[in-house]
Amino acid sequence: MSRTTIIVLVALGATLAGFALASNASRLGGDESTPDVSVAAGPQEADLGWRETYGSPGEKIVFTVDSLEVTRTGWRARVGVENSSSVAWELDPGATPDGTFGLRLFKTGEPDELEKRNKDGTLPAVRAATLYKPELPKILEPNASWNGEMSANGALVADSWVRVVFGTLIAVGKSPDELGDVVVWITDNTYRLRP
Repeated sequence: MSRTTIIVLVALGATLAGFALASNASRLGGDESTPDVSVAAGPQEADLGWRETYGSPGEKIVFTVDSLEVTRTGWRARVGVENSSSVAWELDPGATPDGTFGLRLFKTGEPDELEKRNKDGTLPAVRAATLYKPELPKILEPNASWNGEMSANGALVADSWVRVVFGTLIAVGKSPDELGDVVVWITDNTYRLRP
Protein backbone atom coordinates (compact mmCIF):
# COMPACT_ATOMS: atom_id res chain seq x y z
CA MET A 1 0.00 0.00 0.00
CA SER A 2 1.48 3.36 -0.97
CA ARG A 3 1.91 6.05 1.66
CA THR A 4 -0.62 8.27 -0.11
CA THR A 5 -3.38 5.67 0.06
CA ILE A 6 -6.25 6.65 2.32
CA ILE A 7 -6.53 4.15 5.11
CA VAL A 8 -9.93 3.50 6.63
CA LEU A 9 -8.81 1.91 9.86
CA VAL A 10 -10.72 -0.93 11.36
CA ALA A 11 -9.64 -1.90 14.86
CA LEU A 12 -10.62 -5.46 15.52
CA GLY A 13 -8.54 -6.15 18.59
CA ALA A 14 -11.07 -5.20 21.25
CA THR A 15 -13.06 -7.88 22.97
CA LEU A 16 -16.59 -7.73 21.66
CA ALA A 17 -19.18 -10.04 23.15
CA GLY A 18 -22.91 -10.57 23.01
CA PHE A 19 -23.56 -9.06 19.61
CA ALA A 20 -26.49 -10.45 17.67
CA LEU A 21 -28.15 -9.70 14.39
CA ALA A 22 -30.17 -6.52 14.71
CA SER A 23 -33.63 -6.45 13.18
CA ASN A 24 -33.51 -2.77 12.32
CA ALA A 25 -37.14 -2.69 11.35
CA SER A 26 -40.56 -3.94 12.25
CA ARG A 27 -42.71 -6.07 9.96
CA LEU A 28 -45.98 -4.85 8.54
CA GLY A 29 -48.53 -7.66 8.48
CA GLY A 30 -47.54 -11.32 8.63
CA ASP A 31 -46.29 -11.82 5.06
CA GLU A 32 -42.63 -12.88 4.85
CA SER A 33 -42.23 -10.86 1.63
CA THR A 34 -43.27 -7.59 3.25
CA PRO A 35 -40.30 -5.20 3.20
CA ASP A 36 -38.74 -3.96 6.43
CA VAL A 37 -39.74 -0.51 7.61
CA SER A 38 -37.20 1.67 9.43
CA VAL A 39 -38.12 3.11 12.80
CA ALA A 40 -36.36 6.14 14.30
CA ALA A 41 -34.44 5.60 17.52
CA GLY A 42 -36.03 7.33 20.47
CA PRO A 43 -34.25 9.68 22.88
CA GLN A 44 -31.56 7.83 24.86
CA GLU A 45 -28.20 8.35 26.55
CA ALA A 46 -25.27 5.97 26.88
CA ASP A 47 -22.10 6.35 28.94
CA LEU A 48 -19.58 4.50 26.77
CA GLY A 49 -16.02 5.04 28.01
CA TRP A 50 -14.42 3.75 24.79
CA ARG A 51 -10.65 4.19 24.30
CA GLU A 52 -9.03 2.92 21.11
CA THR A 53 -5.49 3.42 19.85
CA TYR A 54 -3.85 3.33 16.45
CA GLY A 55 -0.09 2.92 16.12
CA SER A 56 2.56 1.66 18.48
CA PRO A 57 3.81 2.90 21.86
CA GLY A 58 5.46 6.27 21.29
CA GLU A 59 3.83 6.76 17.88
CA LYS A 60 0.09 6.51 18.29
CA ILE A 61 -3.20 8.34 18.08
CA VAL A 62 -5.81 7.75 20.79
CA PHE A 63 -9.53 8.03 20.08
CA THR A 64 -12.08 8.25 22.90
CA VAL A 65 -15.87 8.19 23.01
CA ASP A 66 -17.23 9.11 26.43
CA SER A 67 -20.94 9.22 25.67
CA LEU A 68 -23.63 9.23 23.00
CA GLU A 69 -27.00 10.92 23.26
CA VAL A 70 -29.88 10.62 20.82
CA THR A 71 -32.33 13.51 21.10
CA ARG A 72 -35.71 14.21 19.48
CA THR A 73 -33.98 16.18 16.74
CA GLY A 74 -30.57 14.55 16.30
CA TRP A 75 -27.56 13.20 18.17
CA ARG A 76 -24.48 14.34 20.10
CA ALA A 77 -21.35 12.54 21.26
CA ARG A 78 -18.58 13.47 23.70
CA VAL A 79 -15.35 12.42 22.02
CA GLY A 80 -11.62 13.09 22.02
CA VAL A 81 -8.48 12.72 19.91
CA GLU A 82 -5.01 12.59 21.51
CA ASN A 83 -1.86 12.91 19.41
CA SER A 84 0.84 10.79 21.04
CA SER A 85 2.99 10.76 17.91
CA SER A 86 5.98 12.79 16.73
CA VAL A 87 4.11 14.49 13.88
CA ALA A 88 1.31 17.07 13.83
CA TRP A 89 -2.03 16.12 12.25
CA GLU A 90 -4.38 18.33 10.29
CA LEU A 91 -7.99 17.62 11.29
CA ASP A 92 -10.06 18.08 8.15
CA PRO A 93 -13.60 16.66 8.27
CA GLY A 94 -14.10 17.33 4.55
CA ALA A 95 -10.82 16.03 3.13
CA THR A 96 -12.15 12.73 1.76
CA PRO A 97 -15.60 11.30 1.05
CA ASP A 98 -15.01 8.45 3.54
CA GLY A 99 -13.45 10.63 6.20
CA THR A 100 -15.43 12.92 8.39
CA PHE A 101 -16.22 13.07 12.05
CA GLY A 102 -19.59 11.48 12.77
CA LEU A 103 -21.42 8.17 13.02
CA ARG A 104 -21.88 5.13 10.79
CA LEU A 105 -24.86 2.82 11.31
CA PHE A 106 -24.45 -0.92 10.78
CA LYS A 107 -26.87 -3.87 10.76
CA THR A 108 -24.84 -5.75 13.37
CA GLY A 109 -22.18 -5.05 15.97
CA GLU A 110 -20.03 -7.86 14.58
CA PRO A 111 -16.43 -6.98 13.64
CA ASP A 112 -16.78 -9.21 10.55
CA GLU A 113 -19.42 -6.90 9.08
CA LEU A 114 -17.15 -3.87 9.46
CA GLU A 115 -14.15 -5.71 8.04
CA LYS A 116 -16.08 -7.08 5.04
CA ARG A 117 -17.81 -3.80 4.19
CA ASN A 118 -14.51 -1.92 4.50
CA LYS A 119 -12.78 -4.43 2.20
CA ASP A 120 -15.67 -4.38 -0.30
CA GLY A 121 -15.93 -0.58 -0.29
CA THR A 122 -19.55 -0.72 0.89
CA LEU A 123 -19.32 1.13 4.21
CA PRO A 124 -22.54 2.93 5.14
CA ALA A 125 -22.63 6.68 4.67
CA VAL A 126 -21.27 8.81 7.49
CA ARG A 127 -23.84 10.75 9.51
CA ALA A 128 -21.51 13.74 9.58
CA ALA A 129 -21.21 16.00 12.60
CA THR A 130 -22.14 19.58 11.78
CA LEU A 131 -21.30 21.27 15.09
CA TYR A 132 -18.24 20.96 17.36
CA LYS A 133 -17.92 22.42 20.88
CA PRO A 134 -15.22 23.59 21.20
CA GLU A 135 -14.22 23.92 17.56
CA LEU A 136 -11.91 21.24 16.17
CA PRO A 137 -8.35 22.52 15.97
CA LYS A 138 -7.00 22.91 12.45
CA ILE A 139 -3.75 21.23 13.55
CA LEU A 140 -3.31 18.76 16.42
CA GLU A 141 0.32 19.12 17.50
CA PRO A 142 2.38 16.28 19.01
CA ASN A 143 1.39 15.62 22.64
CA ALA A 144 -1.78 17.69 22.22
CA SER A 145 -5.39 16.59 22.43
CA TRP A 146 -8.91 17.78 21.64
CA ASN A 147 -11.92 16.81 23.74
CA GLY A 148 -15.38 18.05 23.05
CA GLU A 149 -18.82 17.43 21.71
CA MET A 150 -19.84 16.78 18.13
CA SER A 151 -23.46 16.77 17.02
CA ALA A 152 -25.86 16.87 14.10
CA ASN A 153 -29.57 16.94 13.37
CA GLY A 154 -31.39 13.99 11.87
CA ALA A 155 -32.93 10.71 12.97
CA LEU A 156 -30.95 7.51 13.52
CA VAL A 157 -32.41 4.08 12.76
CA ALA A 158 -33.50 2.05 15.79
CA ASP A 159 -31.87 -1.35 16.30
CA SER A 160 -28.86 -0.33 14.22
CA TRP A 161 -25.35 -0.47 15.67
CA VAL A 162 -23.44 2.83 15.91
CA ARG A 163 -19.71 3.17 15.29
CA VAL A 164 -18.03 6.56 15.71
CA VAL A 165 -15.88 7.90 12.86
CA PHE A 166 -12.84 10.18 13.30
CA GLY A 167 -11.38 11.67 10.17
CA THR A 168 -9.78 12.84 8.15
CA LEU A 169 -6.40 13.22 9.91
CA ILE A 170 -3.63 14.27 7.51
CA ALA A 171 0.01 14.15 8.58
CA VAL A 172 1.82 17.49 8.54
CA GLY A 173 5.24 16.48 7.27
CA LYS A 174 6.61 12.95 7.22
CA SER A 175 4.60 10.64 9.45
CA PRO A 176 5.96 7.54 11.18
CA ASP A 177 5.73 4.54 8.84
CA GLU A 178 3.30 2.68 11.09
CA LEU A 179 0.76 5.52 10.93
CA GLY A 180 0.68 6.47 7.25
CA ASP A 181 -0.10 9.93 5.89
CA VAL A 182 -3.90 9.88 6.09
CA VAL A 183 -6.00 8.35 8.85
CA VAL A 184 -9.75 7.74 9.06
CA TRP A 185 -10.67 5.81 12.21
CA ILE A 186 -13.88 3.80 12.67
CA THR A 187 -14.36 2.47 16.18
CA ASP A 188 -14.47 -1.26 16.74
CA ASN A 189 -16.73 -0.62 19.75
CA THR A 190 -20.44 -0.34 18.96
CA TYR A 191 -23.64 0.81 20.61
CA ARG A 192 -27.06 -0.58 19.70
CA LEU A 193 -29.74 2.08 19.30
CA ARG A 194 -33.04 1.40 21.08
CA PRO A 195 -36.43 2.28 19.52
